[in-house]
Amino acid sequence: MLLVAKTVVAAMAAWVLARYLLPPAVSTFAPFTALVALQATVYRSVRDCLQYIVAMAAGATLAATLAAVAGVHGWTFALLTLIALCVGRIRRFGQQGIQVAIVGFFAFSSGQGQIDYIGHLIASVGIGALCGLAAHLVLAPARHTHHRQQAVTDLYSTMSRRLDDLADTLEANNPDRDHLRQWRRDWRSLSAECERTRHSIETEMENGRMNPRRAISGSGEALPRAREALTVAERSMDHLRSMSRTLDYALDSGELGNLPAAFRPGFSAVLRAVATVMEEMGRASATDPNFLDAKIDEAAAELDQVQQQGRTTREASPAVHALQGTLLTDAGRLLADLRSGRQSLART
Repeated sequence: MLLVAKTVVAAMAAWVLARYLLPPAVSTFAPFTALVALQATVYRSVRDCLQYIVAMAAGATLAATLAAVAGVHGWTFALLTLIALCVGRIRRFGQQGIQVAIVGFFAFSSGQGQIDYIGHLIASVGIGALCGLAAHLVLAPARHTHHRQQAVTDLYSTMSRRLDDLADTLEANNPDRDHLRQWRRDWRSLSAECERTRHSIETEMENGRMNPRRAISGSGEALPRAREALTVAERSMDHLRSMSRTLDYALDSGELGNLPAAFRPGFSAVLRAVATVMEEMGRASATDPNFLDAKIDEAAAELDQVQQQGRTTREASPAVHALQGTLLTDAGRLLADLRSGRQSLART
């Protein structure tokens, strides 16, 4: 809403100034340029505005050149369109490439390629750009570093709670099948939330470029760390989904109840240890690497103990051994990803 309000004020100011200073034929370009110059971030506004100005200059120059050399005719207009569309495809114009043709049409048709019209057109665009960028400088977009960090922290807290719930389900005498299936559906929504959070972090990193507002202390490292932590969370979520799916199938087949008595509490202890690691890793403030390594080692030790117990259990059926192996493999891969993720976070 703030961006809309700034856009309305900037467009109005640009239109009033252009109507007062320039001919009516070019006054519309001023508020249009103000719209281009007011994007979600200052960096994007400056980038799009510069791309638009360069595209406008290219279109106006092309129209003036064709009008002066070959005159204003149907075939020259067609030639103008062809050249403008080809020039507009240059990657440096970005999304403003089509403006080469649009501005060329106005300069060729309404201005007949005359230098006076093109000069007024450039002035109108300049007024719009100044009004739009001035609105950003007067009231620059707010910084949201803490909110982006908190979103990642909340994601890790949710995943940690789910691991604790999985541990409770594994230990329960009568596991709640509907609850477990609800978790499987919730993993999909969490994956979508990861995409939204990643987009917001990248937007906030862009928002910090050229922003005149004072940066929060440590924001230069906080956002890259949050993005890397989100990548670790996405990889970890794959293994958590696999665990939930395996337990769901085991409930349906009845194999969950056939697991050895020592396996279920032992594996539950592994899940709770991993949940503690995820809770620490997701904190907004950087966690002590040595402390986090110690927590990961504790979880790995719990996993090794369960694996040793599984090797000494011979009376279980092949289906039960397969179930144990699947759960242990997912847990091992999850720990491996958390360990490599901890190293990645330490470098950011």
